[in-house]
Amino acid sequence: MTAPSDSAHTLHPELVRQAARTCATGVAVLTTRLRDELFAKTVSSFVTLSMDPPLISVAVTRHSPLVRAVGDSGRLAVSVLRVGQEYLSQRFATPGAGRATGAFAGVATRTEATGAPVLEDCLSWFDCRLHSVLPGGDHSILVGRPVAAAGSEGEPLLYRAGGYHALAALTATSPPRPDRAPTAPGVRT
Repeated sequence: MTAPSDSAHTLHPELVRQAARTCATGVAVLTTRLRDELFAKTVSSFVTLSMDPPLISVAVTRHSPLVRAVGDSGRLAVSVLRVGQEYLSQRFATPGAGRATGAFAGVATRTEATGAPVLEDCLSWFDCRLHSVLPGGDHSILVGRPVAAAGSEGEPLLYRAGGYHALAALTATSPPRPDRAPTAPGVRT
């Protein structure tokens, strides 16, 4: 038995994009330092990949200068944003705004173990050595091995359907689950 050819089952990218817009994702900023130059980019594809060994992954457009900078420096940091940090997401999503010499103007950062910048006051952060770079279609998948990490209390900044959201706002507007009968406020089921 042979597998069907990929060309017979190719889905139009716009259909995938429409379906993906319904998914809520966390918002993070990927950073690295290559000599005196800093690089940063807003990402929504960050995930913890493995606990043994600890690995994280993030996908970045393969032609981004950040991919080469991470490859050349061997280090990356991911700062997970909290509600109220939309301005950081917007800044580093703007083409050209994620590259600076010495420091990012108006953005407080610090370094941990690798020297990659970590954004101050973020919800959590992962300072990593580059483990591998994998192909992922029009993206490169950067896999990092954390050498330092921390998290704090707070609410994550989410992105869904072309806009920023808070977790509480998404939960409050979620339709009732069809497998559960509605309950009165404050009643646990």
